[in-house]
Amino acid sequence: MSFNVNVLPSGRSFTADDGEPMLAAAIRQGIGLPYGCKDGACGSCKCKKLEGQVTHGAHQSKALSAEEEAQGFILTCCGVAHSDVVLESRQVTDESAFPIRKMPVRVTSLVRASPDVMVVRLQLPASDTMKYHAGQYVEFLLRDGDRRSYSMANAPYTQLETPGIELHIRHMPGGKFTDHVFAAMKEREILRIEGPYGSFFLREDSAKPIVMVASGTGFAPLKAIIEHMQFKRIVRPAVLYWGGRRPADLYMNDWIEARVAEMPNLRYVPVVSDALPEDGWLGRTGFVHKAVLEDFADLSGQQVYACGAPIVVESARDDFTALAGLPAEEFFADAFTTEADKAQKTEAT
Repeated sequence: MSFNVNVLPSGRSFTADDGEPMLAAAIRQGIGLPYGCKDGACGSCKCKKLEGQVTHGAHQSKALSAEEEAQGFILTCCGVAHSDVVLESRQVTDESAFPIRKMPVRVTSLVRASPDVMVVRLQLPASDTMKYHAGQYVEFLLRDGDRRSYSMANAPYTQLETPGIELHIRHMPGGKFTDHVFAAMKEREILRIEGPYGSFFLREDSAKPIVMVASGTGFAPLKAIIEHMQFKRIVRPAVLYWGGRRPADLYMNDWIEARVAEMPNLRYVPVVSDALPEDGWLGRTGFVHKAVLEDFADLSGQQVYACGAPIVVESARDDFTALAGLPAEEFFADAFTTEADKAQKTEAT
């Protein structure tokens, strides 16, 4: 048995098999619903159910509260249709040109960009390239069946010269995968990846000025977007706010300052929340999304792209829409949920 899922206002539709999460069905059929973690932890796939019956699997209350569910909101990543369904989701794109594929990759370099960030470069098979939108991510397929997700930090055009991808991996002490990356991974190691995934990428059909907000390694997909903008000669005004606890967390500060020198329409605002006297930090301090609000009392005419820790993304979404008039449909985000975040899922009632 299968059910029809219609998405408004785009009019796109797809079918979901009995027991199949709607997001998985949409990805399978090339329908670009918004999503992030695919695991009920981030809330990026939340949308309004207009008609039909949907039940949820395990998810976190911060991703979908009981109150929101009572108001008709659902998470497509863990929402299963039990009838034909009509959804309202304004961020629908056609990603069918970029099929999701599995492939082996070889580690070509490991560079420690800061004490807890490793820049990992992976070589794709010689006869292959990966087609993706700048801002999307891939998943490592681990031997025990687990997966780990990381955003690609290089723009798609870089595949033309040397097929490969760049990832920025933060060490999570005790983490099964990141402990290996920082302690045992060697050049020439073979891994398996699957992708591209994600709905976080530049909407090029808009001419609105862009505000980018990154925390920590949330800079990675925004780096890819900036590279893409430079390559495509996209001249929309853009500003990057990059936040970290200490100055060392802004691990590619020189890279972004070099791009600013080359791109007249790009600005950069680094923000540090916990600088110590020995850091000698003279720049902006505090929470990165608060720095945006200090500079933009009115975001009604902007597009925002936010990436990083869930608390940063959630705070930016809530405050930008409530305090600065940002239209909800102009907020695009990728929350970097950790395995610990995902483990906090609770059963829906």
